[in-house]
Amino acid sequence: MTRTTTDGAAAAAGTVAAIVAAAAAVGPQCGRTTVIAIDGPAGSGKTSLAAALAPVLAARTIHMDDLYEGWSGLAAAGDRLTEEILAPIWLGRPGRYRRYDWHSEEFAESHEVPIADHLVVEGVGCVRASSRRFLSVIVWVEADDDVRLARGLARDGVAAEPHWRSWMSAERDLFARVGTRDLADVQVDAWGRLRP
Repeated sequence: MTRTTTDGAAAAAGTVAAIVAAAAAVGPQCGRTTVIAIDGPAGSGKTSLAAALAPVLAARTIHMDDLYEGWSGLAAAGDRLTEEILAPIWLGRPGRYRRYDWHSEEFAESHEVPIADHLVVEGVGCVRASSRRFLSVIVWVEADDDVRLARGLARDGVAAEPHWRSWMSAERDLFARVGTRDLADVQVDAWGRLRP
């Protein structure tokens, strides 16, 4: 979603405003915390959207990349999100998780997630059957596969292409099972623009 044009900035601001309004209309579903989940395929622009949204809400952002146990960690990360972060907050306690370090391939430092008015969760598969009841707003961000792969390889290097292609297949299966796109309250394109 990184854009430098006035039109791009306006699109991002309009998208953020729409998400904030949707969150205000629903209110908190996770104890006193309003959780906004930004889901969609890897490389579609979720992190950029979260970076634009979180400061407006004075919200902390949880990145699913910190919860996956590497390239094979997509399936288990949903349970980690619910059990370590969302369920404790719903019960009135801070969440806590250990960040997974992809380079060293091991768990690293622990992070506490304090109870707050808003929490933004972004990343592939943050919407699951186990997490849905805690979420106030579900945002779906989508991009064409070629755009996503190009973005991913620019970030991770061309040697990561086999991992990316395997991940793309796994996320397609996950989204089909969960029906994530159809659950979304707000849909956004690869450039941060609201989709009709």
